[in-house]
Amino acid sequence: MLNSKSIGNKIATARKKINLSQADLAQKVSISPQAVGKWERGESMPDISKLNRLTEIFRVDLNYFSDSFQLSDSAITNHESIEKPSVEISNGEQRKRFGWNWDMSEGNWVDADFSGLKNLKDKFSASNIKNCKFINSDLSGLTLNGNEILSCNFSSSDMRNSKIQASEISKSSFKDCSLIDVEINQSEISKCNFDNANLSGAEFVNCNLQMNTIDNTILKHTSFKNIGLSNLVFGGNIEDCSFKNCSFKTVKFQNVTIINTFFKHNRKFNRVEFIDCKVDKLTYAFLKSNGARLEGISIIEVTTNH
Repeated sequence: MLNSKSIGNKIATARKKINLSQADLAQKVSISPQAVGKWERGESMPDISKLNRLTEIFRVDLNYFSDSFQLSDSAITNHESIEKPSVEISNGEQRKRFGWNWDMSEGNWVDADFSGLKNLKDKFSASNIKNCKFINSDLSGLTLNGNEILSCNFSSSDMRNSKIQASEISKSSFKDCSLIDVEINQSEISKCNFDNANLSGAEFVNCNLQMNTIDNTILKHTSFKNIGLSNLVFGGNIEDCSFKNCSFKTVKFQNVTIINTFFKHNRKFNRVEFIDCKVDKLTYAFLKSNGARLEGISIIEVTTNH
Protein backbone atom coordinates (compact mmCIF):
# COMPACT_ATOMS: atom_id res chain seq x y z
CA MET A 1 0.00 0.00 0.00
CA LEU A 2 1.37 3.41 -0.92
CA ASN A 3 1.52 5.45 2.27
CA SER A 4 3.83 7.68 4.24
CA LYS A 5 6.16 4.83 5.25
CA SER A 6 6.57 3.59 1.67
CA ILE A 7 7.26 7.09 0.36
CA GLY A 8 9.64 7.78 3.26
CA ASN A 9 11.73 4.73 2.41
CA LYS A 10 11.96 5.82 -1.23
CA ILE A 11 13.00 9.36 -0.25
CA ALA A 12 15.74 8.01 2.02
CA THR A 13 16.99 5.60 -0.68
CA ALA A 14 17.11 8.31 -3.34
CA ARG A 15 18.74 10.86 -1.02
CA LYS A 16 21.53 8.50 -0.07
CA LYS A 17 22.10 7.44 -3.68
CA ILE A 18 22.91 11.02 -4.70
CA ASN A 19 24.99 11.61 -1.53
CA LEU A 20 22.81 14.23 0.11
CA SER A 21 22.39 14.63 3.85
CA GLN A 22 18.96 15.30 5.32
CA ALA A 23 20.07 18.91 5.84
CA ASP A 24 21.16 19.19 2.18
CA LEU A 25 17.82 17.85 0.95
CA ALA A 26 15.91 20.08 3.35
CA GLN A 27 17.66 23.15 1.95
CA LYS A 28 16.77 22.20 -1.62
CA VAL A 29 13.12 21.62 -0.75
CA SER A 30 12.93 24.71 1.52
CA ILE A 31 11.89 22.82 4.62
CA SER A 32 13.60 21.93 7.90
CA PRO A 33 15.90 18.89 8.32
CA GLN A 34 13.47 17.69 10.99
CA ALA A 35 10.69 17.60 8.38
CA VAL A 36 12.85 15.45 6.09
CA GLY A 37 13.47 13.13 9.01
CA LYS A 38 9.75 12.80 9.61
CA TRP A 39 9.20 11.98 5.94
CA GLU A 40 11.83 9.26 5.96
CA ARG A 41 10.49 7.74 9.20
CA GLY A 42 6.98 7.70 7.74
CA GLU A 43 5.64 10.09 10.37
CA SER A 44 4.38 12.52 7.71
CA MET A 45 4.19 12.71 3.94
CA PRO A 46 5.11 15.47 1.46
CA ASP A 47 2.27 17.16 -0.38
CA ILE A 48 2.14 17.07 -4.18
CA SER A 49 4.18 20.26 -4.63
CA LYS A 50 6.97 18.83 -2.47
CA LEU A 51 6.79 15.51 -4.33
CA ASN A 52 7.19 17.39 -7.59
CA ARG A 53 10.26 19.17 -6.19
CA LEU A 54 11.70 15.82 -5.08
CA THR A 55 11.30 14.42 -8.59
CA GLU A 56 13.40 17.32 -9.87
CA ILE A 57 16.11 16.73 -7.28
CA PHE A 58 16.21 12.94 -7.73
CA ARG A 59 15.72 13.13 -11.52
CA VAL A 60 12.81 10.68 -11.45
CA ASP A 61 9.12 10.98 -12.26
CA LEU A 62 6.24 10.56 -9.82
CA ASN A 63 5.95 6.88 -10.72
CA TYR A 64 9.07 6.38 -8.58
CA PHE A 65 6.91 6.82 -5.48
CA SER A 66 4.44 4.06 -6.47
CA ASP A 67 4.69 0.50 -5.13
CA SER A 68 5.02 -0.93 -8.62
CA PHE A 69 8.22 1.03 -9.36
CA GLN A 70 11.38 -1.09 -9.24
CA LEU A 71 14.56 0.86 -8.50
CA SER A 72 17.49 0.20 -10.81
CA ASP A 73 21.04 1.48 -10.56
CA SER A 74 20.37 4.00 -13.29
CA ALA A 75 16.98 5.15 -12.03
CA ILE A 76 18.43 7.99 -9.98
CA THR A 77 21.08 10.21 -11.44
CA ASN A 78 24.19 10.89 -9.36
CA HIS A 79 24.50 14.15 -7.46
CA GLU A 80 27.18 15.75 -9.64
CA SER A 81 25.10 15.43 -12.80
CA ILE A 82 22.24 17.19 -11.06
CA GLU A 83 24.35 20.06 -9.79
CA LYS A 84 26.60 20.47 -12.84
CA PRO A 85 24.86 19.35 -16.04
CA SER A 86 27.24 19.24 -18.97
CA VAL A 87 24.59 20.70 -21.29
CA GLU A 88 21.88 23.12 -20.28
CA ILE A 89 18.45 21.86 -21.38
CA SER A 90 14.99 23.35 -21.18
CA ASN A 91 12.26 22.24 -18.78
CA GLY A 92 10.34 20.74 -21.69
CA GLU A 93 13.36 18.75 -22.82
CA GLN A 94 13.96 17.61 -19.22
CA ARG A 95 10.40 16.30 -19.01
CA LYS A 96 10.85 14.47 -22.31
CA ARG A 97 14.25 13.07 -21.38
CA PHE A 98 13.48 12.00 -17.82
CA GLY A 99 9.91 10.87 -18.30
CA TRP A 100 7.99 13.40 -16.20
CA ASN A 101 4.72 12.47 -17.90
CA TRP A 102 3.64 10.94 -14.62
CA ASP A 103 0.79 8.50 -14.10
CA MET A 104 -0.63 7.71 -10.66
CA SER A 105 -3.12 5.07 -11.80
CA GLU A 106 -3.40 1.70 -10.06
CA GLY A 107 -1.93 3.11 -6.86
CA ASN A 108 -2.98 3.56 -3.26
CA TRP A 109 -2.93 7.19 -2.14
CA VAL A 110 -3.46 8.10 1.50
CA ASP A 111 -3.42 11.52 3.24
CA ALA A 112 -1.99 13.32 0.19
CA ASP A 113 -2.72 16.93 -0.74
CA PHE A 114 -3.30 17.33 -4.50
CA SER A 115 -5.01 20.71 -4.12
CA GLY A 116 -4.55 23.17 -6.95
CA LEU A 117 -3.43 20.57 -9.48
CA LYS A 118 -4.30 20.76 -13.16
CA ASN A 119 -4.45 18.37 -16.08
CA LEU A 120 -5.02 15.15 -14.13
CA LYS A 121 -7.18 13.60 -16.90
CA ASP A 122 -6.81 9.80 -16.66
CA LYS A 123 -3.86 9.71 -14.25
CA PHE A 124 -5.78 8.37 -11.23
CA SER A 125 -7.82 5.52 -12.76
CA ALA A 126 -8.07 2.24 -10.81
CA SER A 127 -6.55 3.86 -7.73
CA ASN A 128 -7.61 3.68 -4.11
CA ILE A 129 -7.68 7.23 -2.77
CA LYS A 130 -8.27 7.89 0.93
CA ASN A 131 -8.24 11.13 2.96
CA CYS A 132 -6.78 13.10 0.04
CA LYS A 133 -7.41 16.74 -0.87
CA PHE A 134 -8.20 18.03 -4.36
CA ILE A 135 -9.46 21.46 -3.26
CA ASN A 136 -9.62 24.18 -5.93
CA SER A 137 -8.15 21.86 -8.55
CA ASP A 138 -8.76 21.85 -12.29
CA LEU A 139 -10.08 18.32 -12.75
CA SER A 140 -11.96 19.03 -15.97
CA GLY A 141 -12.01 16.00 -18.23
CA LEU A 142 -10.91 13.72 -15.39
CA THR A 143 -11.46 10.00 -15.97
CA LEU A 144 -11.97 7.70 -13.00
CA ASN A 145 -12.49 4.03 -13.78
CA GLY A 146 -12.52 1.37 -11.09
CA ASN A 147 -11.63 3.77 -8.30
CA GLU A 148 -12.37 3.52 -4.60
CA ILE A 149 -12.50 6.99 -3.09
CA LEU A 150 -13.03 7.48 0.65
CA SER A 151 -13.16 10.66 2.73
CA CYS A 152 -11.65 12.92 0.07
CA ASN A 153 -12.23 16.65 -0.41
CA PHE A 154 -12.92 17.93 -3.94
CA SER A 155 -14.48 21.22 -2.77
CA SER A 156 -14.51 24.13 -5.22
CA SER A 157 -12.88 22.07 -7.96
CA ASP A 158 -13.73 22.23 -11.66
CA MET A 159 -14.76 18.69 -12.67
CA ARG A 160 -16.77 19.52 -15.77
CA ASN A 161 -16.84 16.90 -18.55
CA SER A 162 -15.41 14.27 -16.21
CA LYS A 163 -16.25 10.57 -16.53
CA ILE A 164 -16.65 8.29 -13.53
CA GLN A 165 -17.26 4.60 -14.14
CA ALA A 166 -17.39 1.45 -12.00
CA SER A 167 -16.20 3.38 -8.96
CA GLU A 168 -17.17 3.60 -5.30
CA ILE A 169 -17.15 7.07 -3.75
CA SER A 170 -18.09 7.61 -0.12
CA LYS A 171 -17.85 10.24 2.63
CA SER A 172 -16.34 12.76 0.22
CA SER A 173 -17.07 16.44 -0.36
CA PHE A 174 -17.98 17.91 -3.73
CA LYS A 175 -19.26 21.12 -2.19
CA ASP A 176 -19.23 24.11 -4.56
CA CYS A 177 -17.86 21.92 -7.37
CA SER A 178 -18.55 22.46 -11.04
CA LEU A 179 -19.83 19.08 -12.18
CA ILE A 180 -21.26 20.33 -15.46
CA ASP A 181 -21.75 17.58 -18.07
CA VAL A 182 -20.16 14.85 -15.94
CA GLU A 183 -20.99 11.23 -16.80
CA ILE A 184 -21.32 8.82 -13.89
CA ASN A 185 -21.95 5.18 -14.77
CA GLN A 186 -22.17 1.95 -12.76
CA SER A 187 -20.94 3.60 -9.58
CA GLU A 188 -21.87 3.72 -5.90
CA ILE A 189 -21.98 7.19 -4.35
CA SER A 190 -22.85 7.42 -0.66
CA LYS A 191 -22.61 9.91 2.21
CA CYS A 192 -21.13 12.59 -0.04
CA ASN A 193 -21.76 16.33 0.08
CA PHE A 194 -22.93 17.99 -3.15
CA ASP A 195 -24.19 21.21 -1.52
CA ASN A 196 -24.04 24.22 -3.85
CA ALA A 197 -22.52 22.08 -6.62
CA ASN A 198 -23.47 22.60 -10.25
CA LEU A 199 -24.74 19.37 -11.83
CA SER A 200 -26.11 20.95 -14.99
CA GLY A 201 -26.09 18.47 -17.86
CA ALA A 202 -24.82 15.65 -15.65
CA GLU A 203 -25.83 12.08 -16.51
CA PHE A 204 -26.23 9.37 -13.87
CA VAL A 205 -26.72 5.87 -15.33
CA ASN A 206 -26.91 2.50 -13.53
CA CYS A 207 -25.80 3.97 -10.21
CA ASN A 208 -26.78 3.91 -6.56
CA LEU A 209 -27.02 7.24 -4.74
CA GLN A 210 -27.64 7.07 -1.03
CA MET A 211 -27.41 9.35 1.99
CA ASN A 212 -25.87 12.21 0.00
CA THR A 213 -26.61 15.88 0.76
CA ILE A 214 -27.74 17.96 -2.21
CA ASP A 215 -28.84 21.27 -0.73
CA ASN A 216 -28.98 24.18 -3.21
CA THR A 217 -27.44 21.94 -5.83
CA ILE A 218 -28.07 23.13 -9.40
CA LEU A 219 -30.00 20.44 -11.28
CA LYS A 220 -30.66 21.58 -14.82
CA HIS A 221 -30.74 19.25 -17.84
CA THR A 222 -29.61 16.57 -15.37
CA SER A 223 -30.68 12.99 -16.07
CA PHE A 224 -31.09 9.99 -13.77
CA LYS A 225 -31.58 6.63 -15.51
CA ASN A 226 -31.71 3.22 -13.80
CA ILE A 227 -30.70 4.81 -10.49
CA GLY A 228 -31.29 3.62 -6.94
CA LEU A 229 -32.07 6.72 -4.87
CA SER A 230 -32.26 6.29 -1.10
CA ASN A 231 -32.18 8.52 1.97
CA LEU A 232 -31.98 11.73 -0.07
CA VAL A 233 -33.59 15.15 0.28
CA PHE A 234 -33.82 17.25 -2.89
CA GLY A 235 -33.97 21.01 -2.37
CA GLY A 236 -33.68 24.16 -4.48
CA ASN A 237 -34.65 24.18 -8.16
CA ILE A 238 -34.96 21.30 -10.60
CA GLU A 239 -35.35 22.28 -14.24
CA ASP A 240 -35.47 20.31 -17.50
CA CYS A 241 -34.38 17.13 -15.71
CA SER A 242 -35.45 13.50 -16.10
CA PHE A 243 -35.93 10.55 -13.76
CA LYS A 244 -36.44 7.29 -15.66
CA ASN A 245 -36.51 3.70 -14.38
CA CYS A 246 -35.35 4.82 -10.94
CA SER A 247 -36.07 3.25 -7.57
CA PHE A 248 -36.91 5.56 -4.65
CA LYS A 249 -36.50 4.74 -0.97
CA THR A 250 -36.90 7.35 1.78
CA VAL A 251 -36.62 10.25 -0.69
CA LYS A 252 -38.04 13.74 -0.18
CA PHE A 253 -38.50 16.76 -2.43
CA GLN A 254 -38.70 19.63 0.04
CA ASN A 255 -39.22 23.32 -0.79
CA VAL A 256 -38.39 22.53 -4.40
CA THR A 257 -39.51 24.24 -7.58
CA ILE A 258 -39.65 21.62 -10.34
CA ILE A 259 -40.01 22.81 -13.92
CA ASN A 260 -40.36 20.83 -17.16
CA THR A 261 -39.06 17.66 -15.53
CA PHE A 262 -39.79 14.15 -16.81
CA PHE A 263 -40.73 11.22 -14.54
CA LYS A 264 -41.35 7.80 -16.13
CA HIS A 265 -41.35 4.12 -15.10
CA ASN A 266 -40.03 4.85 -11.63
CA ARG A 267 -40.46 2.27 -8.87
CA LYS A 268 -41.85 2.90 -5.37
CA PHE A 269 -42.59 6.44 -6.47
CA ASN A 270 -45.77 6.52 -4.40
CA ARG A 271 -43.53 6.51 -1.31
CA VAL A 272 -41.74 9.73 -2.24
CA GLU A 273 -42.62 12.72 -0.07
CA PHE A 274 -43.29 16.13 -1.62
CA ILE A 275 -43.22 18.92 0.96
CA ASP A 276 -44.07 22.52 -0.04
CA CYS A 277 -43.13 21.89 -3.67
CA LYS A 278 -44.10 23.97 -6.69
CA VAL A 279 -44.33 22.49 -10.17
CA ASP A 280 -45.50 23.54 -13.63
CA LYS A 281 -48.42 21.84 -15.35
CA LEU A 282 -46.27 19.55 -17.48
CA THR A 283 -44.28 18.27 -14.52
CA TYR A 284 -47.50 17.81 -12.55
CA ALA A 285 -48.85 15.60 -15.33
CA PHE A 286 -45.69 13.46 -15.29
CA LEU A 287 -45.86 13.14 -11.49
CA LYS A 288 -49.51 12.16 -11.57
CA SER A 289 -49.03 9.53 -14.29
CA ASN A 290 -46.10 8.13 -12.33
CA GLY A 291 -48.31 7.56 -9.26
CA ALA A 292 -46.84 10.30 -7.08
CA ARG A 293 -48.55 11.41 -3.89
CA LEU A 294 -49.70 14.88 -4.90
CA GLU A 295 -50.28 16.39 -1.49
CA GLY A 296 -47.62 18.95 -0.77
CA ILE A 297 -47.50 19.95 -4.45
CA SER A 298 -48.94 23.14 -5.92
CA ILE A 299 -49.11 24.13 -9.59
CA ILE A 300 -47.54 27.37 -10.78
CA GLU A 301 -47.65 29.18 -14.08
CA VAL A 302 -44.35 29.39 -15.89
CA THR A 303 -43.66 32.31 -18.20
CA THR A 304 -41.17 31.93 -21.02
CA ASN A 305 -38.77 34.81 -21.62
CA HIS A 306 -38.03 35.61 -25.23
